[in-house]
Amino acid sequence: GVLHEDLRLLLDTALPPKRKKVVLGVGDAKMGAAVLEELGVQCQTGGVVAELMRGIRLHFPALVRGLTAQSAAKAQLGLGHSYSRAKVKFNVHRVDNMIIQSISLLDQLDKDINTFSMRVREWYGYHFPELIKIVPENSMYCRVAKFIGNRRELSEESLEGLEEIVMDSAKAQAILEASRSSMGMDISPLDLINIESFSRRVISLSDYRKGLQEYLRSKMSQVAPSLSALIGEVVGARLISHAGSLTNLAKYPASTVQILGAEKALFRALKTRGNTPKYGLIFHSTFIGRAAAKNKGRISRYLANKCTIASRIDCFSEVPTSVFGDKLREQVEERLAFYETGEPPRKNLEVMKEAVVEANEVVAEVKRRQEKKEKKRKKREKRRLEALAAAAEEAAENSVMETEENDVGAKKKKKKKKQQQPEESEAEAEPEENGVEEEEEEEEPLPKKKRKVVVEPEAEEEEEEEEEEKKKKKKKKKKAVARDSEED
Repeated sequence: GVLHEDLRLLLDTALPPKRKKVVLGVGDAKMGAAVLEELGVQCQTGGVVAELMRGIRLHFPALVRGLTAQSAAKAQLGLGHSYSRAKVKFNVHRVDNMIIQSISLLDQLDKDINTFSMRVREWYGYHFPELIKIVPENSMYCRVAKFIGNRRELSEESLEGLEEIVMDSAKAQAILEASRSSMGMDISPLDLINIESFSRRVISLSDYRKGLQEYLRSKMSQVAPSLSALIGEVVGARLISHAGSLTNLAKYPASTVQILGAEKALFRALKTRGNTPKYGLIFHSTFIGRAAAKNKGRISRYLANKCTIASRIDCFSEVPTSVFGDKLREQVEERLAFYETGEPPRKNLEVMKEAVVEANEVVAEVKRRQEKKEKKRKKREKRRLEALAAAAEEAAENSVMETEENDVGAKKKKKKKKQQQPEESEAEAEPEENGVEEEEEEEEPLPKKKRKVVVEPEAEEEEEEEEEEKKKKKKKKKKAVARDSEED
């Protein structure tokens, strides 16, 4: 009922501003109703409009420039794909395809495990035939056969292991006594290895079946909680699988749901003009088994009615809950008690009023939880983004610091080179001056007794200048060190 945004924009641009008396020809009645609801434009459908639309659709490539029949076919194919994809992605958590596949696999596993267990019984029965009467269950028989192996090696020490498998001390003692006086033939180690490996496969299949049943129960509680609460997960899943989908099951009337799965018997009865079947797949529910023989048809009709209501509630409710299923189950229980004891059940109106109140409370709680989860998810996402931003800032700061340190190191190296150059020049000048003085001293030696330190005024001035230069260099060094520390 919601008009597509592109179609609305196209109609707004194509239609005149004063469109009170505009009548639009639309080939589809639903689209005409949507245009009238959204834009307030009268739409005419049927009759001549349908013929015109058919002709336009036929000659559309000739009417539009640049549009070939091949590109039109591609556009139609793309539209079909997008429509199907949208239908499939309607709600991931409420997809009933997984229920159909899992219940089909569960039925197939039941048949295969039964067949393989009979094969293990026959194979191991040659060696230990008395075990079949003591342990009649298939999966337990395979576990016991794998544990025992050769019956001659069974002793009192392995009695505890047998008790853990059989869950009964009397049965374990009976197996031990039967192994000592068995009529079975001896078996080779190679045959025992094959029997054990095959029984191990059967055990793994039975374990997988248990896990698959838990998965089916969880999926049914998400997709059809009311139906599973009313009739059980397995029977409800079989109804959905036989109908094709939950939507198809919701569209069926109660009379069809009642005999769903008994089509052969129905057509045979119609052909031979006999009695039509009273129940189909819903016969596997506990209610029909608990009812008396004369009331089985009545309770099956009542149960089919309630199943139809539950499937429609599950299919078309926004937040499916099991409240309605529990209330409908109570009604079926009251109807069973009415058939047996005559106690009048509650009216449907009263029960549904209670169910609506409880369902509203449950839906409000579920929505509250979803909002909390959404808030937590947003907080986690915000923290993650902040952490990423902080990491990016730290990386940028580290790169800036590295570049600054490299620049400072280069400056220090340059200063050291500049300082080393004048020191080297001074060092070179000092030996020359000392050499001149030594030569002069050698030329004019004084006697040892009258030797005195003679200081010339020019030498004094040179020494003072050298001291001043040294002081200036020290001040420059101190300033450079202080500047480097400030930069660091």
